[in-house]
Amino acid sequence: MKKEMIFALAALFFMTLSITGVYAGENNSKWKTLSKNSMDVTGDGKDDLIEIRGIPYEEGQQFLKEIQLRISASNGQEYKTDLDGGYNPQVQFVDLNHDNVKDMYVSIDTGGSGGISNHYLYTLKDFKITDLTVPDPLVINGQFHNGYKASITIQETGKSVTFDLRNRGMDYEKSGLFINGKLSEPTELMVDGYSSLKPVIFNAENYGLTGVQAISGAYHADWIANVVSTWMYENGKWILKDTKIMEGKRKKNRH
Repeated sequence: MKKEMIFALAALFFMTLSITGVYAGENNSKWKTLSKNSMDVTGDGKDDLIEIRGIPYEEGQQFLKEIQLRISASNGQEYKTDLDGGYNPQVQFVDLNHDNVKDMYVSIDTGGSGGISNHYLYTLKDFKITDLTVPDPLVINGQFHNGYKASITIQETGKSVTFDLRNRGMDYEKSGLFINGKLSEPTELMVDGYSSLKPVIFNAENYGLTGVQAISGAYHADWIANVVSTWMYENGKWILKDTKIMEGKRKKNRH
């Protein structure tokens, strides 16, 4: 009886292993390779294989519910890191931390109404994968004021701008946001995260990042301005170097 019990448990064990292996194989087969690049990202002078892989939410859909950065390094080891889902992941190779080794900079569209993208920065120098992160978006406070006006203040710099939005007054009156030019209730502006965050040459020598954040009024299509920030990686952290407020042709008053 004991011998029969042992055989039964053994059979159940091997059956479980077999089923687990099948499911693992099925899950692995769902990964689709979206890009392949050969590049030295460790600093040893030899090319590594860098892949971006994704699993679609449903077959045939562009939205990827899982995204992975995978590096087959020249030392024979494989390094992987999971990224948030989204659309159209892109990888760039640029030395953003200024250690003379190319970093891996990944951008992924979220597909949201504000055109927001997520960004990731990794280094594999000396075969150690490190998340360098990217600078957080600026903290921007914005609100409407009586007389069809709005203002923003960038918390990091204290820079403020007031916008004259009288050319939108009729639309604001129809929506009930303003009544005879007076704000119906305190209302904040819509401040987005980065719609883009791109590597740029800074001081004709080192790379930094330039980010763009959109400021909108009553809704996302009610665009008011873009705030552009420039960042440099110094001593292990991101340093804000410059900010610009791009309102287009509309009049603005600085104070």
